[in-house]
Order: sequence, then C-alpha cells, then structure tokens
Amino acid sequence: MRIFSIIIAFGLFLNASEYFAKLEPVETYNIKASTSGQVVYINNEIEGLNANNSTIIKLDSSVDEIDLKQTKNKIKTLGQIIKIEKSTLKKILKIRAKSQLDKDNQKIKVLNLENQLGDLVTKKAILEDKLNKKNLVEKSHYISNINVKVGDFVNAGTLLYTAEDLTKAKLEIFIPMSEAQNIKTKRIYIENRVTDYKINKIYKVADTKHISSYKCEIIIDAPKSFSHLVKIEFK
Repeated sequence: MRIFSIIIAFGLFLNASEYFAKLEPVETYNIKASTSGQVVYINNEIEGLNANNSTIIKLDSSVDEIDLKQTKNKIKTLGQIIKIEKSTLKKILKIRAKSQLDKDNQKIKVLNLENQLGDLVTKKAILEDKLNKKNLVEKSHYISNINVKVGDFVNAGTLLYTAEDLTKAKLEIFIPMSEAQNIKTKRIYIENRVTDYKINKIYKVADTKHISSYKCEIIIDAPKSFSHLVKIEFK
C-alpha cells in the first residue's frame, strides 16, 4: 500500500505541468431585465443559434409608447408657446411705459416655460431608453438559453437569456503558486500538439477553492465544438 502511494506521488510529480480544461466560450453574458414588464414576445427559433441583429425578447411597452407620443406633442406645443412669449418679451422690453416689474415678470414666465421644456426633453430621453431596454436585440452572439416565457412578468434584475461569444475559446486551469513564474516561459501543448498560444492571464490572488493555486487563463482560436476536455501541457 505504501509502495502504491509512492508511485502515485511520483507520477503526479512527473506530470506536474499537465492539466485538463474544458473548452468554454471566451465570454458568457447573462442578460437581465433593466426594467419591469410583462414578456409579450420571445424568439424561440433563435435559441441554439447565432443571432444576427435579432430581437430575442420584448416586454410590454404599450403604455410607455403612448406616454412618449404625448410627451413629444407637449414638447412641440411648448416650443411654440415659448417662441410666442419670447417675442412678447422683446416687445415689452422696447416699451418705455412698461414698468420694470412687468418686464421681469415676462422674463420669469419665459424662463419657467424653458425649464418645463427641459423637464419634458429629459422625460422623453428616459422613455426612449426604457423602450429600448424592453426590446432586447443581439447583434451576433450565440443564444444558448432563454429563461422566460411569454406571459411572465419580470422585475428589473430577472435573468432573461444567456448569450455567448464563440469567436474564440477560453481554457482555465489552476497552477501551483510555485510554478507561476516558470510556466510563463514554456511552450503550450494542446492535445500533444505544440501551439503558438500564450498565457492570457495569471491571477495573482490564490483561488478560494483551489488552495495554493493561481487561476490561469489561455485564449485560443474557436474550436469546432465546445464543452469537451482537452489536455494542456507546458514544456
């Protein structure tokens, strides 16, 4: 039993620079709702495919659309009123018979109207941003999972879907802290084949689960398929 243990220990020592990692997408994005609302549309056909400026999910925006339309009309009307009141102000300023109080009151009236217009412009921008956030579009990422259904009411922060960047792959391994410096100078072999890849990042803080180890990240070209294990060696 003792001899067997020694052999295992010796074997681990010989393979100290051999690791296994799962091929993962270079980035994974968990898209969450930025605002509350009821799900009124889901593009179920895009799940498991690459998006191409595709609408993934829509939240109910009927009330916001009416509010935005009314706000735009108010901005237009108020702009016309301000134009008239400014014209009136110019005329009053030229009339000597008008008191300074009358002139100041007209000026204050114009300033108050301009402040109201500013508030409406801000409201319009907020509504437009809210509407954009209720129509979720993906340009090119792979849609791996849609987490909601039509009819669901979601709050801000609810996970809607998961998108992944498959243009490259990421390999994560955990190396002994004592090997961190030496491993940087070695060639990377993947599945027994030498590569020109370099270590993308070595975290300088020990991993919370893999004690006395640093997480090491290697970015490689996109493989034909993801999620399977590959052997990594440093020689």
